[in-house]
Amino acid sequence: MAMGTHLLTGKTDDRRPLARLRRAVDDVRSGLRDDVDAALLRDPAAGSSLEVVLTSPGLHAVWAHRVAHRMWQRGDRWRIPARLVAHASRAATGVEIHPGATIGQRFFIDHGMGVVIGETAEVGDDVMLYHGVTLGGRSMERVKRHPTIADGVTIGAGARILGPVTIGERTQVGANAVVVKDVPRDSVAVGIPATVRTSAPAEDPYADPALYI
Repeated sequence: MAMGTHLLTGKTDDRRPLARLRRAVDDVRSGLRDDVDAALLRDPAAGSSLEVVLTSPGLHAVWAHRVAHRMWQRGDRWRIPARLVAHASRAATGVEIHPGATIGQRFFIDHGMGVVIGETAEVGDDVMLYHGVTLGGRSMERVKRHPTIADGVTIGAGARILGPVTIGERTQVGANAVVVKDVPRDSVAVGIPATVRTSAPAEDPYADPALYI
């Protein structure tokens, strides 16, 4: 009967596409809230949600990247527009994230300036970066050449993580460290080149300020 009605009237039931659109909008809204909550949780200087939304360059860079990444995933026709969005974001925030990079939920960049994240980098959920961090490559080949950062990792100011290495869950990378090898979960990596000690990181990221900034 429903099919016959559609044939007679020439109308189709568009409720399903609308439902998909509504779910997509809800997902985006939820993700934006999560990013704001992550900023409030990790930045003691953040006074309110409104302040964070209006004034956090790290948050603006993450949001711009989420738009650019979706465009990038749509294929070749969208690659240049995606790069233009990323370029505008870099000019506005001082944060350079290639639109091909994969970024998880509740990602927070504190201060922002000087952060570089390469095309094949993969960043998990609940990751925090300070200013000047580089997730860079060590190869000119078109292969996986940037780091994989697992959930719950904190990376201090000026740290460089280079090549297709993996940084394990809940690891802390100290300020100005240079990491070129895999780091196991629940570790602390400091120095040039980084040395690793396997131990549970401190609960409070400001417990040892020298580790980060």
